[in-house]
Amino acid sequence: MIDMPTEEEIKKKILEQRMQEMMGSQAAAMQEQAQMQHALASIMSRILDKKGKERLSNLKLVKPDMAMQLEIYLAQLYQAGQIRGVISDDQLVMILKKVSEKRDIQIKRKGK
Repeated sequence: MIDMPTEEEIKKKILEQRMQEMMGSQAAAMQEQAQMQHALASIMSRILDKKGKERLSNLKLVKPDMAMQLEIYLAQLYQAGQIRGVISDDQLVMILKKVSEKRDIQIKRKGK
């Protein structure tokens, strides 16, 4: 006679399968994020001078979200062919100001 799995065993097996699926998709997402960070780092090493790299690394420590936004913006400019040479620290400061201005948009509501 064949042993039939109990309802509890079936639930446990389904839960284990779902956990493995979630871990697999999570690992894939982490790998994709690591590849993206590597690609951004590669682009930044090509387009920033020494002082620009230092400023970006300092910004990552203080405001990591803004640093990521700046890296993505610079990578988009680079891929679009709008960055031809190396970006100096002064140019990076100007770009950073533009990026932060775009970010400070506030919505004001009219009072009653």
